[in-house]
Amino acid sequence: MKFLHTILFATLLAAPAMAEGVGPFAAAEVVRADQLYLKRPLVVFADSPNDPNFIRQMELLAEGYPQLDERDVVVVTDTDPDARSEWRLDLRPRGFSLVIVDKDLNPVIRKPSPWTVREITAAIDKLPTRRQEVLERNPAGR
Repeated sequence: MKFLHTILFATLLAAPAMAEGVGPFAAAEVVRADQLYLKRPLVVFADSPNDPNFIRQMELLAEGYPQLDERDVVVVTDTDPDARSEWRLDLRPRGFSLVIVDKDLNPVIRKPSPWTVREITAAIDKLPTRRQEVLERNPAGR
């Protein structure tokens, strides 16, 4: 029953975020090539939607969609290993895995346990492409 409440809660929180383009979106809904230089995919893998790490990660992400949107992140979830999505074939996760993919579609960070939005955004802010974006948006900050 708790799982159903979690899914309902995540769905309600995700509804406004989907309009912004953050997600979460199922892996089958997001074409990897379409994200090239537009979005930073944050891919959450699990072998089942009932995985406690997956549930915890989705709860943590639901708290910070505005911060993720500011960094051009799209959240992609893949909880069906049998579907063999293009994300799963390219990134080859084992069990639960959180993968941050940069805008050039190269994976830059892989984690075997849930991360807070604060940890995720701090890691993204250290990427060279993110630093360049910040400088372009605020040239006086050089």
